[in-house]
Amino acid sequence: MDRNKISFTIEGKEIILETGLIAKQANGAVLLHVGDTTILSTVCASKKSLEDIDFLPLRVDYQEKFSSIGKTPGGFIKRQGKPSMKEILTSRLVDRSFRPLFEDGYYKDTQILSYVYSYDSLHLPDVLSICATSAALAISDIPLKKPVGAVRVGFINNEYIINPTAEEMKNSDLDLILSGTDDAILMIEGYCNFLTEEQILEAIEIGHKSIKTICLAISEWADKIGKEKNRKDFHKIDQKLIDDVADKTSAQVIEALSVKDKTLREKDFDEINEKLREIYKLDTLEPVYPKRDVFMAFKKISSSLMREKVFKENKRIDGREFNEIRKIDSEIGLLGRTHGSAVFTRGETQAIAVCTLGGENMAERYEDLHGDGAHRFYLHYFFPPFSVGEVGRVGFPGRREIGHGKLAERALISTLPDQKDFPYIIRLEANITESNGSSSMASVCAGCLSLMDAGVPIKRPVSGIAMGLILEEEKFVILSDIMGAEDALGDMDFKITGDENGITAFQMDIKVEGITKEIMQKALSQAKEGRIHILKKMLEKCPKSKDQLSLYAPRIVNIQIKPSKIGTVIGPGGKQIRAIIEETGVEMDISDAGIVSIVSNDEKSMKRAKEIVTSLTEEVEIGKTYHGKITSIKPFGLFVQILSQEGLCHISELSHSRIENIYDFFKEGDPLEVKVLDIDDRGKVRLSHKALLNKKTEV
Repeated sequence: MDRNKISFTIEGKEIILETGLIAKQANGAVLLHVGDTTILSTVCASKKSLEDIDFLPLRVDYQEKFSSIGKTPGGFIKRQGKPSMKEILTSRLVDRSFRPLFEDGYYKDTQILSYVYSYDSLHLPDVLSICATSAALAISDIPLKKPVGAVRVGFINNEYIINPTAEEMKNSDLDLILSGTDDAILMIEGYCNFLTEEQILEAIEIGHKSIKTICLAISEWADKIGKEKNRKDFHKIDQKLIDDVADKTSAQVIEALSVKDKTLREKDFDEINEKLREIYKLDTLEPVYPKRDVFMAFKKISSSLMREKVFKENKRIDGREFNEIRKIDSEIGLLGRTHGSAVFTRGETQAIAVCTLGGENMAERYEDLHGDGAHRFYLHYFFPPFSVGEVGRVGFPGRREIGHGKLAERALISTLPDQKDFPYIIRLEANITESNGSSSMASVCAGCLSLMDAGVPIKRPVSGIAMGLILEEEKFVILSDIMGAEDALGDMDFKITGDENGITAFQMDIKVEGITKEIMQKALSQAKEGRIHILKKMLEKCPKSKDQLSLYAPRIVNIQIKPSKIGTVIGPGGKQIRAIIEETGVEMDISDAGIVSIVSNDEKSMKRAKEIVTSLTEEVEIGKTYHGKITSIKPFGLFVQILSQEGLCHISELSHSRIENIYDFFKEGDPLEVKVLDIDDRGKVRLSHKALLNKKTEV
């Protein structure tokens, strides 16, 4: 392929796509340039389709090279290793943007790799990697239905900004990432500071206009230089098999779809699966049809019958109305020795959330292209296999767990108090103990309750709900509080968090094209009703945050010192601060702004540490009296340590009567009360002990 470039402009920013120079052996490879940000995206597919799988084997990895900003990773090992949380979350964004658009019957092992090779700290690379990947797929021979575009939308000073810079995003009340085609939105990931449904809908509409521009440019480029799509290995299910499976199972499936209890319903479906294994001899060496085809046909029939039930009976699998929420129950204070805990149960989904409070040492450290930092609030999500009654792997969290945890975390950030009002580091654990429906939204509800149980003075409590969609040509229904089967067999998974007045987070994945403005409006409106209902149920058990922290939570006191005094508290090589910690047993941390944070469960130790810091950093004032210590004796007077300074008390200022031999009356190390008479331009302190003595008092 010859080297080829195109460029187009989005809101005044030129985006350049280039191919034919780098990675020419890949099925498709594109360099994307915006300013001095450069991203390489490549796509490759196996030569043959994989056998015996009924899903698209798509692998996506996104990596931000530290060399892109002239930096190496911190720590002992300088080679970039396992992906960071940011890289994992971006990989998920890319995956969710393209998975619905691969053509039916395509089962080749497919890999998308995106690398940030240069970053100018202005043009955020996550959404740009989606655009680069779209271009690489469009010009490749891999059968994607149509190009995808992606943008970020910010909301700054009541104005929507497309692809704001990293600096602009610091002042944005919205962080919305959209991807879609020229016809429809496919994926949404957004976080905001209690914006309304109308504002979110407007942001989506504005963002989609730019997505159309991107899709058009990529489509025209692919028409000129793209490879012919390879559809030779497509796998299609025999229609005769679909009809035969439908004939043999439809009656049982209809009955199973009427069973409300998940366990009993799954038992019925397991019996149907065993029946299919026997009919088609799937466990023999010569099955009538491939196992994959039989179960794909069965899934297709189950989905069709569920949809038919919805439209004909106006009822869902478990008999609920479309906008009906399952039974909700919650409890706080379940775990006695934690700082805060809550159990939230919605239908057959349950989460136990635990809140832990601590000092600066508990902050979650990270390193990315914007530098080092620490999260003051973070949420860790755990999804053990027993929550769905299965045996499975436990250990390091998978991408799904990281994604669900981050969604719940960012949903709660807007509710947290300012650091100056509540100086704690906050860690939330969301432990999923049952799952049939959105466990991430259960984590938001349980997490909010555990914060309130811990005494965190949150600004506004929030709840979360997952919405579904059944779309058939011109007909559609929106489902509130979807369960697992409705998620698997439906067309949309739309999660929204917030309260009655605004939204804090939202995430949407679409399995079909054709999500219109009408559908979005209906989903947002119905979701608002649902989350208000859930929030009311939560507040019945915990109306407001507790007035006091747990007895087991540490106490924190912050002392503001002058930044110039930081070195005094730390001491040479950290000697001074280590001495304070060893003496008192507290935890201490000092920020660059001069905020000294002292953390301890013992009030006496905290008080002593505060006294030491104050004595080290308090500045001597003229006219004040201090309890000092004699550090040196000279014939002409005493040098006395007061606070962190040393001053001279001349022999004439020691007593009203004459002192012949100063050594007869004073020793080094003795305490001495003195008054500050003066501080000259060079900082020399003149002291007096005489000024505190009665004239009749002898030394």
